[in-house]
Amino acid sequence: MATIGFIGGTGPEGLGLAMRLAMAGERVLIGSRRIERAEDAAQTIRDAVAEAGASADAGGGVNRDIVEQSDVVIVVVPFDGHEATLSDLRDAIGGKLVIDAAVPLTMENRVPGISDVPQGSATEQAQALLPDARVVGAFHNLSARKLQKLADPMEGDVLVTGDDDDAKQQVVELIGKMPDLRPIDAGPLSMSKFVEDLTALIIGMNMRYKTQAAVRMVGID
Repeated sequence: MATIGFIGGTGPEGLGLAMRLAMAGERVLIGSRRIERAEDAAQTIRDAVAEAGASADAGGGVNRDIVEQSDVVIVVVPFDGHEATLSDLRDAIGGKLVIDAAVPLTMENRVPGISDVPQGSATEQAQALLPDARVVGAFHNLSARKLQKLADPMEGDVLVTGDDDDAKQQVVELIGKMPDLRPIDAGPLSMSKFVEDLTALIIGMNMRYKTQAAVRMVGID
C-alpha cells in the first residue's frame, strides 16, 4: 500500500480522487495551505467511504508535511497557484513520483477554454519546475462530481502521459485499482496539452447536455 499525498486536495477533484483511492485500500493524505481545511477534508473522505461500506486511511496537513510523508504526490491545485506551489515544494518533492492533474482552464461567458502555458501544458510545467521528479500526467478528464458518488461506478478511460516508462507503469497500476476506470498510455509529456485541452471540451458538453461525460477510446484492447 502506497501513501498518496494530494497537493491542494481540498477541492472537488482532489476529494473525489482521494475517496476512490481510499476505497481501493490506499492511504491518502490531503494537503492544503491551512491545516484546518486539510483535516476537514480528510474527515469528509472518511465519512464518505464509511457510508459506502468501507474504511478509509485518510489524514490531513499542510502541503509540505504531506509531501514529505508521501510516496506518490498528486497535484490538484488550481492552475493559478500551480507554479508558485510547486516551486515552493520543489525541495520536499525531490525525486518522487508526481501525478499532475491540473488543467489551465478558463471560463468566459460560460464558454470553457484553456490558457496558454509557456511550457506547453500544466504537466510539462510541473516537470520543468520539478526537474528531479518523475512527472506523469493523469486524471485530467474525470468528473469531480462522479468521483465523489462512491455508490456509482466510474466510466471512461484515464489518459496517462509521461517520459519515464517506469513511472507511467506505476500510475497505470494505481489507476487499475479503481474499478471501471481503464488506464491508457497516451504517450510522452508532449502529448499532455491535448489531454488537458479535452477537459474544456468535456466541460462544455456537460454544460450543454447537463450530464457528466467521460473519455472512452474504442479499438484499444
